Amino acid sequence: MLFRSIVPSPKNSLLPHQILGLTNVFLENAFKSSDHDIALVLCHHAEAALTQMKDITKVKSSTAPEHRALHEGIAKAYYDLGRLLDGQRHRDEAQVFFKKSEKW
Repeated sequence: MLFRSIVPSPKNSLLPHQILGLTNVFLENAFKSSDHDIALVLCHHAEAALTQMKDITKVKSSTAPEHRALHEGIAKAYYDLGRLLDGQRHRDEAQVFFKKSEKW
């Protein structure tokens, strides 16, 4: 028997501010976790959520004032992801996220 989810998935893709909110939930819980494996899984989920931002090119290229906070939030999320990985002795991976943070 195949597993079916009981919880319905959203009908539409998440909006950029929702993706950022979800990313921050993953990162906050990764920082709080004392289990390194769980923290890495949460980092992976945060990275996957941030990857969705690549598809939202108008957010990255926009200079509109309403997007400034979103840009800063994405940069901070990439930086925090780098800090988490650096703290777990994944320094090469952390450097990748520090560089992504600078690009935003």
